[in-house]
Parts: sequence; C-alpha cells; structure tokens
Amino acid sequence: MTSLPPGFQFFPSDEELVIHFLYRKALGHRDIIPSLDLYTHDPWELDGKALQGGNYWYFFSQKARNRATGPSGCWDSEADDEPVTSGRENVGVKKTFAFYADGIKTSWVMHEYHLLQRVDRDGSTSSNGRRSSRRKGNPRMGDNKWVICRVYDSSYDSDQLRLYEEGMELSCLDEAFLSLDDDLDDISWPN
Repeated sequence: MTSLPPGFQFFPSDEELVIHFLYRKALGHRDIIPSLDLYTHDPWELDGKALQGGNYWYFFSQKARNRATGPSGCWDSEADDEPVTSGRENVGVKKTFAFYADGIKTSWVMHEYHLLQRVDRDGSTSSNGRRSSRRKGNPRMGDNKWVICRVYDSSYDSDQLRLYEEGMELSCLDEAFLSLDDDLDDISWPN
C-alpha cells in the first residue's frame, strides 16, 4: 500500500483509471493499485487490502465471465454500461454493480472499468478483430484479462460524497455545518 502525504488524496477520474492505470496494467506494468480476487472478499473487507481514497477502494481484478458469488453475497448489474472517453474517443466501458447479501440489496456499489481494445505488449491496440501496426516478434496479449474496480458504500453522507467526488475535502467546520438540521434562514449570523 502507498501512503500519500497530508493534503493529497487519491481520486482519479474514470478516464484516468482507464488510461493511466488499466492500460498500463494490460501492458504488464506494476502499479500502486493492488490486484485482488474480487470474489473472495466482501466489500466491507477491502480496507487494508485495496488502495483507499476517502470512502473509495480501488483494485485490479481478473475479468469475470459471470457474476460469481462472494463469501456473503454477489454483485449484480445495476445500470447500462457507460462509455469512458478521452477527448472524443471511447477508450473504455464503465459497468455498475450493486452488492446483494442474502438476496437483499446493500448500499455497496462497484464501478468496474474495462478497456475497449486489446493491447499488445508494445503498446499498440486493436479492436473489432483488426490489428494496428505492431513490431515483429512481440507476442499479443490477447483479450485484456484485467479490470479495475472502484468500490464504495453509497450510504456515506451524500453531501460529503458529492464534495469528495468534486475533489474537495471537508474541514471539521464544514462537516459540523452540513450536519445541522436547521435551514440557513433559522441561523443567527453575527453582525
């Protein structure tokens, strides 16, 4: 695990997860994000095993052919796949899953990111069965076997989650202010 210095937080965008992390993993590069077998861990067990950024846990996992059952439940698709773009080019796909324990939907959500293209060890890509130019002698990786996952508990305070997703960290005063049940009109402000 990597510990970032005070003031730094790990919260990459969808594009950054695909371009800067998943693409490099497909090329065989080492990374600060660990690899885990998703189906041997429940989401609440990720602390200390996956890279944590705020209320989010990040890890690489082998691409699953089906939604296998974990120790206490299973991940089930929740929404249509979303494209991940870089500029005007689609570079990946984001799939959204919810965790079900004993048949009951929990508050745990996972975004699973896939590359759209196959990646050769020399960095060239191919899609739809066509190959791009690549150097002789470099073996093909075949279909990318890795996905990168972002897991979080959606019951986390929605205001804090929204601000965190926008890259803002809350101070103690901000958290106290957001926890007030009163409307702003009911607060007496000093002159």
